[in-house]
Amino acid sequence: MKFETVIGLEVHVELATKSKIFCSCSAKFGAEQNDHVCPACCGMPGMLPIVNKNVVNLGMTAGMMLNCHINRTTTFDKKSYYYPDLPCSYQTTQWFAPVAVNGLVDIETSKGKKSIRIKQIHMEEDAGKLVHDDWTNTSLVDFNRTSVPLIEIVSQPDLSSAEEVVAYLERLRSLLRFAKVSDCRMEQGSMRCDVNLSVRPEGSDQLGVRTEMKNMNSLSAIVRAIEYETARHIDAIENGTEELVQETRRWDDVKGKSFAMRNKETAGDYRYFPDPNIMPVVIDDTWYDGIKNSLPEFPEVKKARYMSEFGLGEYDADILTGSRALCDCFEGAVAECGNAKEAANWLISDCMNLLNKNQQTADQLTVNGTSLGKLIKLVTDGTIGRGNAKKILIAMFEKDLDPAKYAEENGLILSNDTGLIDKVIKEAIAADPKAVADFKGGKEKALMALFGKCMKQLKGNCDPQVLRTMLIDEINKA
Repeated sequence: MKFETVIGLEVHVELATKSKIFCSCSAKFGAEQNDHVCPACCGMPGMLPIVNKNVVNLGMTAGMMLNCHINRTTTFDKKSYYYPDLPCSYQTTQWFAPVAVNGLVDIETSKGKKSIRIKQIHMEEDAGKLVHDDWTNTSLVDFNRTSVPLIEIVSQPDLSSAEEVVAYLERLRSLLRFAKVSDCRMEQGSMRCDVNLSVRPEGSDQLGVRTEMKNMNSLSAIVRAIEYETARHIDAIENGTEELVQETRRWDDVKGKSFAMRNKETAGDYRYFPDPNIMPVVIDDTWYDGIKNSLPEFPEVKKARYMSEFGLGEYDADILTGSRALCDCFEGAVAECGNAKEAANWLISDCMNLLNKNQQTADQLTVNGTSLGKLIKLVTDGTIGRGNAKKILIAMFEKDLDPAKYAEENGLILSNDTGLIDKVIKEAIAADPKAVADFKGGKEKALMALFGKCMKQLKGNCDPQVLRTMLIDEINKA
């Protein structure tokens, strides 16, 4: 008998806000344990939540990017369950009126294009983090993450393979990063998902027993978990190796297996009820239109425009539109220097090399596009050399600066003082007669060696073509 896999995802995405969802504590990742905590987010009695408006803005933005209907009146509810990292013993979330519903995301795999339905997107607070210390056999709680704002994107069970799941998550990540909803860094937990999976005979319209694998935060682990869990379900059905039950399971990526955690709760177990401390959020036309008008171009639309408007090749356009930060910098640079090809080259080669060296992603690029455009103009009009321009770019990674002013203050302006160049050339030739003889004998590398010594002596402040011409002329005289 042939079986088919049925998968639905619950994707949790941390929102790119400076503060938490119901208080003013920092939502920044990476602080010391329990450093970003106040009486409100650690559940002290009597503290009342205040909704962070930017959380609603980003929730609406995500909904619009995923083709959802935005509920003009959205409410918050209490989801009751006990866990040590949940100080109130309930999570503030949305159940009765989430911010967005009924969306659609298009994906493409080796089997072609497919549309994945979005059931809803709801805003909620994150829980804290348990830190297990095997040495002392204790568990510690870090409340920094408590009340960090999340959206949960709940899909319909429209996915049928690990390949489709990866394509769907990559599409979500691309759209949400592009709209600056979240950095979606799975390695930091700002994007993670619960995988709901069942199998059924091919062609059947009846869903099988569903299991849920919690908090998956890497694509490779998700692929392995889906493949393992699918095989486990099929083996249980065909060979009776175990009785499948609706449950929550934990994936162990080291062992390559999933393990039962607890029986899968139902909505009734959570005893959802409206949070009386938070008034309904009413989204009027002005607010709604403001968010809608601020949406960015979709990556594929921007890519096509870059190719038609700026004449970029598909490869360059594809890399640039992989990141909103690259796009913003590129467009700012082109507006300043008017040279799209040069702007693309500087971003794709020099800027990406520096990002990789600093172990940063493209989305972490902070170089000002206008400043980059000014730097490119200094190179193309012959004011500074390419080598010195790279030095200026390194400085621009540290802070925003005026490239022309920086070049002047640090002696990086090209100086075609032929008298000085002639002096340096003669000294180099006198110091290395063998290189002169080798070049005259047809060895081009000998010329480059002399050229390099001269350029080093001149500290790069010389037009390379002028130096090369004068160097060859002087060698021919020798």
